Amino acid sequence: MNVFLKCLYRLYQLCVALPLTILATIITALVTTIGCLIGNGHFWGYYPGKCWSWLVVRLFLIPVTVEGRENMEDGQSYVFVSNHQGAFDIFLIYGFLGRNFKWMMKRGIMKIPFVGFACKAAHHIFVDRRSPTKIKETYDVARNTLQSGMSLVVFPEGSRSFNGHMGVFKKGAFALADELQLPIVPLTINGSFDIMPRTRDWHWVHWHPLRLTIHQPIYPVDKGPRNIQAIMHQSYDSVMSSLDPEYQGFMENPNQ
Repeated sequence: MNVFLKCLYRLYQLCVALPLTILATIITALVTTIGCLIGNGHFWGYYPGKCWSWLVVRLFLIPVTVEGRENMEDGQSYVFVSNHQGAFDIFLIYGFLGRNFKWMMKRGIMKIPFVGFACKAAHHIFVDRRSPTKIKETYDVARNTLQSGMSLVVFPEGSRSFNGHMGVFKKGAFALADELQLPIVPLTINGSFDIMPRTRDWHWVHWHPLRLTIHQPIYPVDKGPRNIQAIMHQSYDSVMSSLDPEYQGFMENPNQ
């Protein structure tokens, strides 16, 4: 993008995309919270957020490609695991995956005005690592969510990448899938790091296409530690296989 277009895009962000995003965020949070309090939490906890995410991506004029939706079966509960490149991962998955689910998210999100309260009302799962007891409580909630027939989305790296490359996967999501004998669906995100990585939080959005790849489900073939390791390694390889060449290969991320 040349200098003139970059300046024009930033002016558009400042005057149009950002104000409308803030307004949409407040409205979505209020609709989600009120809807979950008086009605179907599975509906109000998902569809307003899905529409909000779709709208945010469209407001910033980001083109999106989704590959592999045919790999998901109707009515099947999945544990989705994805690489975590940047802030726009949330909008891409929420707005374009096409499956009702709950997030496993950092506890710090609760502090975000409007958003944190809406996420709590929608019964998304906050990962609390303050003590072993809190960690157990988190996974008990996630287990109950999956047993109810809902799907779950997890970023098994635990945090966003500093360099666009994948870090190591933590085993929590895979242990849950193993315990309940549910399929894992790996997701690969491309483009989010180029739009807004964590090193540029609260900076200008950089225009770049987004691509979401939905891989074939990985079904359990056993149960126990060997199965957990097998599905974790297979998921990691699947996610890695669809990354853009410049982000291929493991590279350590500082705070994992």
